[in-house]
Amino acid sequence: MKFQRVRLENFKCYDDADLRLAPGVTVIHGLNGSGKSSLLEGCFFALYGARAIDETLGDVVTLGADDCTVDLWFTHAGEEYHLTRRVRATGERATTAKCVLETPTGTFEGARDVRARITELLRMDSEAFVNCAYVRQGEVNKLINATASDRQDMLDDLLQLGKLETYRERASDARVGVKRVRNGKQERLEQLDEQIDEKESQDLHERLNGLETELNEVQSDIERIEDQQSTAEQTRDQAESVLDEYEEKQTELAELTEDIDSLETTITEAESEREQLKDELSERKSDRDSLRADLDEQVTETELDSADRDAVTARIDELDERGEELRSRIESQKVEAQKHSGEAESLTEQAEDLASRVETKRQSAAELESELADTRETIAERREKLSEIDDEIESVEATFEAAEIDRDGVDAHRESVATELAETRQRVTELETRLENERSSLAEAEALLEEGKCPECGQDVTGSPHVESIEDDRERIADLEADLADARETVERLEDDLEAAEELAEAADRLARLRDNRSTVVQLIEEKESGLDDDEERVDELRADADELEAEADAKREAAEAARERAAECRSTIGECNQEHQTVKESIAQLEGVLELLDGIENCENDIEQLRSRRAQLAEVNDERRERLAEKRERKQELAEAVDESRVEEARSEKERAEAYVEKAEAKLAELRERRDDLQSAIGGVRSELDELESLRERRASLAGTLDRLEQLYDEAEQLQEMYGTLRAQLRQRNVETLERMLNETFELVYQNDSYSHIELDGEYELTVYQKDGDPLEPEQLSGGERALFNLSLRCAIYRLLAEGIEGSAPMPPLILDEPTVFLDSGHVTRLLDLIEYMRDEVGVEQILVVSHDDELVGAADDLVRVEKDATTNRSRVERVEATVAELV
Repeated sequence: MKFQRVRLENFKCYDDADLRLAPGVTVIHGLNGSGKSSLLEGCFFALYGARAIDETLGDVVTLGADDCTVDLWFTHAGEEYHLTRRVRATGERATTAKCVLETPTGTFEGARDVRARITELLRMDSEAFVNCAYVRQGEVNKLINATASDRQDMLDDLLQLGKLETYRERASDARVGVKRVRNGKQERLEQLDEQIDEKESQDLHERLNGLETELNEVQSDIERIEDQQSTAEQTRDQAESVLDEYEEKQTELAELTEDIDSLETTITEAESEREQLKDELSERKSDRDSLRADLDEQVTETELDSADRDAVTARIDELDERGEELRSRIESQKVEAQKHSGEAESLTEQAEDLASRVETKRQSAAELESELADTRETIAERREKLSEIDDEIESVEATFEAAEIDRDGVDAHRESVATELAETRQRVTELETRLENERSSLAEAEALLEEGKCPECGQDVTGSPHVESIEDDRERIADLEADLADARETVERLEDDLEAAEELAEAADRLARLRDNRSTVVQLIEEKESGLDDDEERVDELRADADELEAEADAKREAAEAARERAAECRSTIGECNQEHQTVKESIAQLEGVLELLDGIENCENDIEQLRSRRAQLAEVNDERRERLAEKRERKQELAEAVDESRVEEARSEKERAEAYVEKAEAKLAELRERRDDLQSAIGGVRSELDELESLRERRASLAGTLDRLEQLYDEAEQLQEMYGTLRAQLRQRNVETLERMLNETFELVYQNDSYSHIELDGEYELTVYQKDGDPLEPEQLSGGERALFNLSLRCAIYRLLAEGIEGSAPMPPLILDEPTVFLDSGHVTRLLDLIEYMRDEVGVEQILVVSHDDELVGAADDLVRVEKDATTNRSRVERVEATVAELV
């Protein structure tokens, strides 16, 4: 596998980066913190998504951006792939907005499917990728610091041996499951044997033969009694037929009698209803006459000539139209009145606003005029201040005119006087010391001369050097006293000169301050004076604006008054229209009353017609009822003559005898049928038990076969479990031997001429380093640089083992080293270069990516990439350096 190109947009410290990666050794070089590692993190993130980062998804998005996109182009096993991941960070938490893997065989979408496909392609998940091919910054010692068991798990997972352990555990689980099922089946087989023995001891076939014989006898008795019962039922049915015919005739007679009575009652009720309808007809005629009288009176009150419905309707339509016109005019006038009122209010508010603005401008003019007066007074005061400053400057300058030193030489003169004063004071001190010493020596010599003998040795001092030099000493002392007096006079003079110099320095400083103050006052006066004319013009403008606004406010007030008058006229018109509209409404109400009376008269006439029709219908119906009444009376007479009482009595006697026999037969049959049902149930039970016995035998045979198969399956699962365990141990031993050989080859390259001889790797992946003298060392006992280099050797050996594989070469991702020189000194860095060249040239790793700030690694680069960070924007950028330039670097 080789990375071809990576493109980052808003990923961590990159706004926009596009880098093509070539085969061979690529060194990504730059200062610490420039963003080198983020390039490789982008590739790793593209492959595995959130599993590839220690932070949250939101942390990969550049600060201030809404989303980021990472594109990775790579080849694997000779095929080309393109992977795109985009993260959106606009909600409460960042999410993967797009994840697409384009492959030669199809496209995969979604973070889960893409991660699964990448894991399948590379035969490693994100953790295995880090443990094998990606030595991340700060994790160079990861394998050596891990425990033996953790190291074993890491390497087993990388070498796919963890799957064998998974298969072994699955086989173990399957064996235990088969055993549990086998034991359950064995218990069930024993239960079936017990049930079969119990069934066979019950003589089920003999019991079945006896029950079937008894059942045949009972069935014969039932059939005989059922034949006799059928004959008795036929006799009973014939008697019942005669009795039923008699009952039907009696029922018909009763129904006819009831119908005759009902018809007579209905005819009487109908005649009574006709009389009531006659009375109602008279009432409705009276109501109609009353309504006609009211109509004539109502028509007289209207403008109509007669109570014509069409004329009334037409007049109502005219009045409705006039009412609508009046309502429209009222609404129109209301709108006009509201418009004029609003206009008046608006104009009044505008006038008040203008008046307020007038007051404001006049007040501003007055305030500005007051400020002008204050400004003029301030200018006068500052001119007086300027005159005082000028006088003071003249006075100070006069000081320098009297002095022999100009203002620029004051500081140098003061320093010169101070230096001379210090030197003279030093000379006074030296003269005072010498004078004191000389006086002490003279006093000592005079004391010896007065004694005549030396107090220590007792010899005569006459002619001794001390005594003979007394006169010379007295002369030196006199000279020293004269020199000291001159020096002291000089000190006093220089102190006066220094005081005068200090005063001149103070005068110079004061003169500088005065000139600064004068410049400031002049500037302030000029600033104040420069705005006077503008302020005066502004006062005139404000007053002129106030006059114009006041005139405009008066015009607005007049316009508002005119609008109020127009609104009053509209309200007057509305009142007139309302009065006329009320009159129209009253006229419409009168006309609607005429229509209601017309409707009432029409309803009365309709009711009268309906009542007349109803009375006629009742008369016709009663005539029909009288005809049916005559027919029913004739049928009643015919039925009374057709009844034979003697035949009826004979039929009753035959029915009673037949019913008695049938009742006895039913009781006997019920007894026999119950016995038959019991026998059938018993036979069914015996047959069911026989079927159950046969079923138990079949189930036992099937269960016995299942047990045989489970025994075989248990043995196979046990053999499979042992096979996976043995295979894993054999493969691990082969991998350990191969890895140990490769590690020692790499170790020999890195540690040649050192004090270490070889490395041992046992079956539990415990590592031991042996010194030249044969003493073993734990890897943790190596120095920091040696331990880091040892780990790099181990990681490279693991990479080589996976690349070469057990059965042949396997496609591997690029070998990535992120800041591998962190713990290495210059000598160890040289060995790291040898290791990189060995992996490229001898092992044949097609692509090695090295991230480092170390300049020594640049020489090993086939391809050099520079990474720089802008200190202003805090954004990184990448630049590929040509091979010739890289060699020069």
